[in-house]
Amino acid sequence: MSLIQKIKQLERVNTLSKHEQLVQGIMETIDAGDLKIGDQLPSINAMVAELGFARKTIVKAYEELKDRGLVESKRLKGYFIISQETKVKLKVALLLFAFKNFQEEFYNTFRKELGKRFQIDVFFHHNNVSVFETIFNNISGKYGMYVVAPIPDISIKPLLLSIEPSKLLIIDRYFSLPETYSYISQVFEDSMYSRLVELLPKIKSYKKMLLIASEDSYYPQGTLKAFQRFLDDFDVKGSIQHSYVRGTLRKRNLYFFIGDSFLWEVLKDCRSNEYIVGNDVGILSCDDHIVKEIVFGGITTISTDFREMAVKAANYVKNPVLTQEIMAIDLIKRNSL
Repeated sequence: MSLIQKIKQLERVNTLSKHEQLVQGIMETIDAGDLKIGDQLPSINAMVAELGFARKTIVKAYEELKDRGLVESKRLKGYFIISQETKVKLKVALLLFAFKNFQEEFYNTFRKELGKRFQIDVFFHHNNVSVFETIFNNISGKYGMYVVAPIPDISIKPLLLSIEPSKLLIIDRYFSLPETYSYISQVFEDSMYSRLVELLPKIKSYKKMLLIASEDSYYPQGTLKAFQRFLDDFDVKGSIQHSYVRGTLRKRNLYFFIGDSFLWEVLKDCRSNEYIVGNDVGILSCDDHIVKEIVFGGITTISTDFREMAVKAANYVKNPVLTQEIMAIDLIKRNSL
């Protein structure tokens, strides 16, 4: 049965709108094997002539099929079938910094909340503007929803603005866009400063506080500003290091980590030297994870709840109502301080 015949057959179903007849007709024709990957759909003008439907109805149906990842539009050429996965409700592009532990936690929750009818393709930009631009140019126009952890660089703004507001959700880092765009983000400096102030009595019990942040990390600059402000305001002896060398661990120092690679090196030295974490050495870490609940009796963290962020992001994908929320950054006290 041809596509036009299938759509006309669905006209007999009184519960289907014309838009739904078009979408359902095309998907059933794909399922029947009469439309295959690479096949071109009739032009909008041809569909108007054959069916008598309004032009905007056909455009809306074709755009929905694009959002589902079934159809791709090629400029001046038309609409083409690119997938036969008709059970997919929406195709989602998830663009993250990297697959760190806390972002793995975000992804797993996000995936679970959306379920099998949503196709999620994950991309990583590693805080590199060129990589971000390349990925964005490759995925633009091919997804029904874009969930993006942005780079704090104004040069990416035109790329983000090229996506219509209802199809873009900014997560993790806050990025200033027009008020029609949605975000579920963190704002670091003031929140981080407040959490450090909460820990002031514990911090003062150590000789020195060292913030360890790799130079090639994608940590937010707001965290460094908050740390330096805290040191200055409360006369805390401390400094910022960009690495940790095994064997340089000192008793009564407090080590504060952005990123986890050097955290594990310090914990190895604690074990080697038989230092008691939370007594001989203090440990504080950004970005909570289930592992940090367990090791060495628990690591104190300053962190957003990434599982909660993922649930909120999934809810937006399923029901894209304007959402503008700054997530709390919590202090989770454990035995390492």
